[in-house]
Order: sequence, then C-alpha cells, then structure tokens
Amino acid sequence: MRTAFWLAGAAALVLASPAFAGDTIKIGFVSTFSGPTAVIGNDMRNSFELALDHIGRKMDGKPVEVIYEDDGQKPDVGKQKTEKLVQSDKVDFIVGYIWSNVLLASLKTAVDSQTFLISANAGPSQLAGELCSPYVFSTSWQNDQTPAAMGLYMNQKGVKSVFLIGPNYAAGKDMLAGVKSTFKGEVKGEEYTVWPSQLDFSAELSKARASGAESIFVFYPGAAGVQFLNQYAQAGLKSTMPLYTAFTVDELSLPLQKENALGVPGAQEWVNDLPNEQNKRFVADYRKKYTGLRPTYYGAQAYDAAQLINSAVVAVKGDTSKKDAMKAEMEKANFKSLRGPFKYGNNHIPVQSFYLQDVVKDGEGQLSLKTVATIVENDQDRFHDKCKMK
Repeated sequence: MRTAFWLAGAAALVLASPAFAGDTIKIGFVSTFSGPTAVIGNDMRNSFELALDHIGRKMDGKPVEVIYEDDGQKPDVGKQKTEKLVQSDKVDFIVGYIWSNVLLASLKTAVDSQTFLISANAGPSQLAGELCSPYVFSTSWQNDQTPAAMGLYMNQKGVKSVFLIGPNYAAGKDMLAGVKSTFKGEVKGEEYTVWPSQLDFSAELSKARASGAESIFVFYPGAAGVQFLNQYAQAGLKSTMPLYTAFTVDELSLPLQKENALGVPGAQEWVNDLPNEQNKRFVADYRKKYTGLRPTYYGAQAYDAAQLINSAVVAVKGDTSKKDAMKAEMEKANFKSLRGPFKYGNNHIPVQSFYLQDVVKDGEGQLSLKTVATIVENDQDRFHDKCKMK
C-alpha cells in the first residue's frame, strides 16, 4: 500500500507534479497500515501529520513530501519498501517502524546509503549496541528499558516471584530480558509464543498458574494484548496472580480490554497527561482532528520524530546534503518533545524518565491512562557501552 502526501502549506491532501531536486523535504514512512495491527500504524501516521500541521507543513520554508509505505508486519516486505524509498524515491529521511524484526531487516539499506533513519517505536538491543550508526536515531527507547522500569517497580512492590510470557521475536526476547535485568525476585518460568499468529494463551496461563509464581509479567502489543488480558481475566487469575505489563495496555487496546485493564499497571516514557505545554496541545489537537480517537505513545513518538527531523532541516537551512551538520543538530535533541526534555546517549537512544501508568475513569466516565509516579529518571539503556560509533 503506497500513499504519497504532498504537503505544501495546506491541510488538504493534493496531488502535485514532481518538484525539482531539493525543492522539497522527502520523508519515507514505513509502518503497518493493513491487517490487525494497522490501528497502530494509523495512529503513528495521524500524529506525524499533526506534527506537520503544528510546524506549518513546511520545514525551513520547503514543502514536505511524505511517502507512506505498508510493511504488512513482515520483515521482507519492510526491507523491500525501505529499498524503494532509498533507491527509487531518494528520500532525505526514513521514519516509522513498529516492529523490531522489520527494522533489523531494513537497517542495512538505510545505513549503507547514509539515509537518516528515525525509529519511532522499534528498539532492538542491536540498534543500541553493535549496530548503532551515525545515521540512525530513536525517538522511542531501547526495548529493554520499559520492562526494566517495570522490574524496578515490582521490586518496590515487594514482588518475590514472577512468570514471564511474551512473543517469540526480537522485541519479545528483549522485553523479557529487560525485566530479568532489574527484577530481584525469582523467575519461575518464561514462555515464548508464536508471533504474530498465536492468540490463544490458555496453555501459557495454565503453566503460569502451575509454576507457583505470585505474579505474571507480559508483553503483547495490539490485538494480542487484548486477547491475553481477556483470557487472563476469564481464567480467574486476576484475583490471584497480579499482572504487570509493558506495551500491553494503551489507548488503542483499552476500549477493547475495558474493565479487564483496571488494576493492571504498566510502564512508559510518555503518558497522555504529562504536564508540559507541548503535550497538552498535542493531546487536545489530536482529539479535535481525529474525533473519537485518543493518541498513544506510538503516536507521541512519531510526533517527536517529525520535530526531530524539522530541527535538523532548519539547522542546515534546508540543505539536506549537509549530513554531518544535521547529525550534530539531532544529537542535541533540540526540540520540544512531548515527554519533556531528554538527551541522547552516545548510541542515539534517548536517556529519559519512565513512569508508572494506571487505568482510571476520566471526567467523561471513559477509561484512560494516568501517570501515577516516576519509576526511574534519566535512564540510559544497558547496551550503550557496546556502541562503537565515533
């Protein structure tokens, strides 16, 4: 699926004839826009578009062309779409990437061509360590960081034992490793499920119950998270084995999880109620532009990606051939992030705070996420010392 947007100072989407080289800022956006997880890609696209609204739909006076490509949640397709964007469309930047396995398959194409790639979600450990690159930045996190924060919270709660469950792909392995890196109690067992096709978790829940663990930690984004939480509640485990999560309860899954999500804490670097003015504007304008929808951390990270790109383009006065100068500017994180101020580590992964989020009923009587506490401040991923980038 390919959708090209010519953004020339107007809110409407219009088709335009090709511009002369250098007359536009060309951005490729790779995400999932079909299938069960398309809702995530759509949220990222919505937020990226809103960011362009907020900067006047131009960068240093130049109109922005965004080419949206659907990876279908498949690494080989993501790689093909990335190659197209680099080789045929000759974009200045590539942004997006929900899934770690898709990003890893696409990474070499971007790096070899010296095209800046900004991950707005996926954070495989390799990207923070041995595969770090001057041309790769993240506006999200390294996969381990969020579950590691949850592990710290579980220690604070006095949890003595846990059973780990997650999907068998790059991010799933990173997530469970992240919990184990900080949790001081006993891990009674861990199970990896077929990704993304498996949506029946009865066997894993039975193993968790039989393990004798006092709690469960789970990582399942999207539809899998909805199914897991529903089955967890139906199995009667909610009253006997507290559930701790990362990326399983969000504003996209919450309307489907409903009351089952109450009392299930999560960790995140962005929650909708963070009190900075840029975030307040983002949340309000998102809800106004996309009626009936609420933004998620996926979208917040995509919004920040647009702002990061804009900061680089402005710094070089629109001359995107000045790659060293753009890199130097992006390393400053010199833009108003929705999460508040953060800095980049030596590997271009954010050094940032992580918060405890909980599900509450808001003033409209709807379920929403609320920041409860700060779990850890200025957290740097644990793979940064493996990055040899100069």
